[in-house]
Amino acid sequence: MKVAVLTGGVGGAKLVLGLSRVVHGSDLVAIVNTADDFRHLGLHVSPDVDTLLYTLAGKANAVQGWGREGETWSFMAALRELGGEDWFLLGDHDLALHVLRTAAMLRGETLSAVTHRFVRAWSIGAEILPMSDQPVTTEVETDAGRLPFQKYFVEQRCAPAVRCISFVGVEVARPAAGVIEAIHGADAVIVAPSNPFLSIDPILAVPGIRQSLETTAAPVVAVSPIVGGQAVKGPTAKLMRELDLEVNNAMIARHYAGVVDGLLINEGDDAPEGGIAVEQADTMMHTIADKVRVARAALDLAQRIGRA
Repeated sequence: MKVAVLTGGVGGAKLVLGLSRVVHGSDLVAIVNTADDFRHLGLHVSPDVDTLLYTLAGKANAVQGWGREGETWSFMAALRELGGEDWFLLGDHDLALHVLRTAAMLRGETLSAVTHRFVRAWSIGAEILPMSDQPVTTEVETDAGRLPFQKYFVEQRCAPAVRCISFVGVEVARPAAGVIEAIHGADAVIVAPSNPFLSIDPILAVPGIRQSLETTAAPVVAVSPIVGGQAVKGPTAKLMRELDLEVNNAMIARHYAGVVDGLLINEGDDAPEGGIAVEQADTMMHTIADKVRVARAALDLAQRIGRA
């Protein structure tokens, strides 16, 4: 079974890890948000791509939820001594990805090519595709002014109230090589429980990707990020309230209308009505067994839709 999954960072990476235990090797293709990418201290940082790399390579810090297990911080300590910006943490081991990526891209390599090399170096079976090799930047209009995403998310810890979100440069971006083929060649497409507005919408905004999801013969299933009226991870619920959206599965279904055929929601939560197939399961993902359970539930729903 060939599966394509649209994903952001931490929450989505959990589902991709579960899928990797169910779907064989390169039959699993992860299409990753890169609108969080930014330049920091001269380095090209790809937070969502790196989270997925660390997770699938078994190197992620499971407790912290981001970065590498066993990380050390000598670089940051030296940086602070010299008065450098320390609001975005770069661990000593984490720096290796950023330095190698930046050097390769300065030589003219694409983000996709560099990512593929990291995948091979760490013997990751799944394919990891950035959504685009052209730069797309999420900017957030807030009550504290217009902020680049990482300033809002990391430095300001999502505290400012959000008024609107834009993806700068997306109009001229193109899907990275293999993205459209992965969607049309899949037996099922899964939308991870990443933030719909900050992680999935940038992917859908790249010209050609939404259309491919609307026209693919494969069933498209989203896993809701909402559990009991709250977000499992990150600022999703806060953001929805600030955008005057109800925090429930019906709103998630409306947001993905025309793109998804089914929605996997947490057991006991209210199901949206009309026009979309719904399945319930325990969607909390703490252990690897949890991640596999949710992955199987999403694929089961996709297969049920495919047979309908």
